[in-house]
Amino acid sequence: MTNELRVLIDGQWREADAASVFQAEDPSTGNRIDRVVPVSRWSDCDAALSAATKAAHELEQVPSEKIADFLDGYAASIDLNWKAPVYLAHEETGLPSKPRLAEVELPRTSDQLRQAAAAARERSWRRVTVDRQRNLRSCLGPIGPVVIFGPNNFPFAYNAVCGGDFAAAIAAANPVIAKAHPLHPGTSLMLATMALPVIKKLNLPPAMVQMIYHLEPETGLRLVSDPRVGAVAFTGSKAAGLALKEAADKAGRPIYLEMSSLNPVVFLPEGMKENTQKWATELADSCTAGSGQFCTRPNLVFMIAGPASEPFLGQLAAAFKTREPHTMLARLVRDHLNHSIAALHKAGAEIVTGGKNIDGPGYRHENTLLRVTGKTFLSAPGEFQREAFGNEVLAVTVANDQELLEVLNHLEGNLTASIYSSTTGADEELYNRLAPLLRRKSGRLLNDKMPTGVAVSPAMNHGGPYPSTGHPGWTAVGIPAAITRFTALQCYDNVREERLPPCLREA
Repeated sequence: MTNELRVLIDGQWREADAASVFQAEDPSTGNRIDRVVPVSRWSDCDAALSAATKAAHELEQVPSEKIADFLDGYAASIDLNWKAPVYLAHEETGLPSKPRLAEVELPRTSDQLRQAAAAARERSWRRVTVDRQRNLRSCLGPIGPVVIFGPNNFPFAYNAVCGGDFAAAIAAANPVIAKAHPLHPGTSLMLATMALPVIKKLNLPPAMVQMIYHLEPETGLRLVSDPRVGAVAFTGSKAAGLALKEAADKAGRPIYLEMSSLNPVVFLPEGMKENTQKWATELADSCTAGSGQFCTRPNLVFMIAGPASEPFLGQLAAAFKTREPHTMLARLVRDHLNHSIAALHKAGAEIVTGGKNIDGPGYRHENTLLRVTGKTFLSAPGEFQREAFGNEVLAVTVANDQELLEVLNHLEGNLTASIYSSTTGADEELYNRLAPLLRRKSGRLLNDKMPTGVAVSPAMNHGGPYPSTGHPGWTAVGIPAAITRFTALQCYDNVREERLPPCLREA
């Protein structure tokens, strides 16, 4: 087959040692794209790991200013050459070029790189600690080669070769082996190509940034458990994430996962009376934006049955019908959504509106609203917390305050949890009972705001309790906190001044 993509290993684009190949599709048409993606054998991973190990030792001697210069230079190249990657990302994901890709996601990506550059210069992420009385000194330092598995829903901001995990790992002076998502290979190739001239100009190790496209499952498990790996970052499905985690844990390799999250939203009764239309509109906008293909879109909402709940659900269903469904990222994404909706319906949820594929070219699905009573939810809480990644939401109507608390007690961990309430204080007593519970079940608690946006801010937590992530103590967004995932604590006991890392010297 022609036009087969090459992998990036040790600064060179080389022909992959491919076990097989495949072609991605344009999800807006269903047609195959004329780019053949190799599925690499272990030899490609082995070569990348060997080169990354050498690069890790070399990067330990590189001044942090030079690391920052790379991140700034890469950001500048992306900003200057934005048209080609936006075109490719639109073709490979179906996401709109404007405003989504060109005006929102790409600027966020270069901003993340610049924030990481600033942190590399400022170095507070190193957490320097000095005990002069005992002549003990410690700091965080690079952990070694970082393997990053990128997702399909953010071809720039979470791309393994330029996204948030990449920026954080590089800021800590680690080389990156990017496992690009195979459904946007051309986009990833274009971005990696922009990084190489910056690396060469600054005379940095050529294996500082490497990239492969796809792996067979057993090869991926072997990769994350290799002793040359410093740490792993993964964003994707729960099934794949847990398989990788099991392999990495057995080998003692740190792995940071972002997986399944339903992002519950609770609408309190007094506020609902005041804001029925406003809240229904906000929820509909959040659930259907990008066909719901965001890790923080609401998948599960709760309300107490009362005079405002039925009008609210009616207005929500009407809003779902008026919003044009966007193209889904791939046939497989739409298939999984259909499977999840069918399972929820079988468990006892009623389909209020939607529930079917949309005829025509490409992969689209009707905006879907399901509903279930609190009693039915409690009969099988695990079944009703099945993730339906896409433009779907399950509304749970509970009988009273007590049943609401009981239902929320059964929630698994999530990235976010939101509470909408009255601005007059009429819901305050109930809010005070719910908030501590949802605080423990989520990484980010919101009031009167949908969770879909994730601000790139030092105060942001884009993490949460299992199964939203593998550990609640880490965030994938927010510099410098996100950097510390890819570091090791280094202690120096009675080490001479001239032998210490610069950040630990008295000067």
